[in-house]
Amino acid sequence: MQFLLAFIVAAPLLGAAAALLPAPPGLKGRSPEQAVLRHGVTVTGVILAAAIALTLGFDHDAPSRFQATTDISWIQALNVRIHLGVDGISLPLLLMTALLFFLCALYSYFKLPAGPSPKAFVALLLVLESGTLATFAVLDLLLFFLAFEMVLIPMYFLIARWGGAQRQAAAWKFILYTLLGSVVMLLGLLLIGLKSGTFDMVALATDNGRGLSHTTQLLAVLAIGIGLAVKTPMWPLHSWLPDAHTAAPTVGSVLLAGVLLKMGTYGFVRILLPVTPDGMQTFAPYLGAFAAVGIVYGSLACLALARKGNKGDLKRLIAYSSVGHMGFVLLGIASMTPTGVNGALFANIAHGLITGLLFFLVGALKDRYGTADLDTLAGATGAALYGRAPRLGAYLAFAAVASLGLPGLAGFWGEMLALFGAFDPAEGLSRPAFLTFMAVGAFGTLLTAAYLLIVVRRVCMGDPKAESVAPAALADVQRYEFAAWTPLVALTVLAGLWPAVLLGLTDPAVQKLLAGGKS
Repeated sequence: MQFLLAFIVAAPLLGAAAALLPAPPGLKGRSPEQAVLRHGVTVTGVILAAAIALTLGFDHDAPSRFQATTDISWIQALNVRIHLGVDGISLPLLLMTALLFFLCALYSYFKLPAGPSPKAFVALLLVLESGTLATFAVLDLLLFFLAFEMVLIPMYFLIARWGGAQRQAAAWKFILYTLLGSVVMLLGLLLIGLKSGTFDMVALATDNGRGLSHTTQLLAVLAIGIGLAVKTPMWPLHSWLPDAHTAAPTVGSVLLAGVLLKMGTYGFVRILLPVTPDGMQTFAPYLGAFAAVGIVYGSLACLALARKGNKGDLKRLIAYSSVGHMGFVLLGIASMTPTGVNGALFANIAHGLITGLLFFLVGALKDRYGTADLDTLAGATGAALYGRAPRLGAYLAFAAVASLGLPGLAGFWGEMLALFGAFDPAEGLSRPAFLTFMAVGAFGTLLTAAYLLIVVRRVCMGDPKAESVAPAALADVQRYEFAAWTPLVALTVLAGLWPAVLLGLTDPAVQKLLAGGKS
């Protein structure tokens, strides 16, 4: 188990280095480009297999305990250690990350985005995977920061070199926003480490803020929270996200929504809730307010983009929907209750699966139609996917109803539990304020259903014989698309029908985390 976790974190870096080397003569296949893409599928597949083995070997009777731990002294002068471990909070995120990277590598093998060398693409993808996996596995504040920052450069180049229109501006906006947020976050992490005498996240969580003054906790929550909120992204620090998603290649959008956004919310749960509980209690009402505004703002922006005649980009619409969905995650965290935090963690996983699938589908539509503009796609009567490409239309309709939180699918449980957490927040928080946030969030679910049903109506329905920008014979779902999308559909149904599979992992760990490591 210890070896497996270390292997999962380090192997993508080794794979990235190997991707830049010439392929051995016997493994080149039809071309060097095919060989390096196959290498990406192989490495991410091995990582996924190791993550599944780690999950199977995980002691499910003790999910609140860190397992598969490695603890080695690294920088003695600063008491920084290479400390790795997983519990019920981080294990589902680790597994989902490994799955999404494998599916993106598989999709890219058949549909590589236009751009420079495939070698560079695969190497950047693997470096990005290592950084995201490390973020969910490290248990040292400085290592967390290094892993958190490690993803920025590969994602910048994936957008800037393999993206679409306005990719340079979107990539610069992404890197500037996240870097500025990270600088402030580093100051907060250093403040905690220097004031407490350790950067060990387990020791800090067990201490539960007793070694930090109230002022120190307030400053730390403010500094670290800004950096995490930018990555989440929380309204009003979200403006980099729609541009990045619109310009990014399909797999870049899938990974940005499915994995990178989760790093911000994971930091709130793993660091701020247990390490600075008094500071979090002070700022929780503000976090809840921003979350509630974000839910409604994201939905209203999507409604505006979905309206006929507004030339709304479908990728941009899904990006704004992420602002709303991540608002539910932040609202659950702000409640500081086991119910709310469990809902936030569940919504994290559900959003990764469902929005990852949505970006795959929008990418497929853009490949077929040559545009993601909703007015152009729909034409006068609608894009009529049900008639022109029925399986593609069925996938899109499924992803839309899953995203709006239909009971029985994964999107329902996280939002419901987050609202329940706001209904009865932690002791010391203003219940009237959180009841207001809950009401606003519930109204946001209605707006979410409205814009997603409008999208389904305009894209899936219509007259298949009417004039359209679609080619005469619109290709339906291809085999490689079926292979990349079906696991996300299956897991969305599984998590919706048997939420206890995920909640059974997260709840004991959340209970212990909120109790300061005592239960």
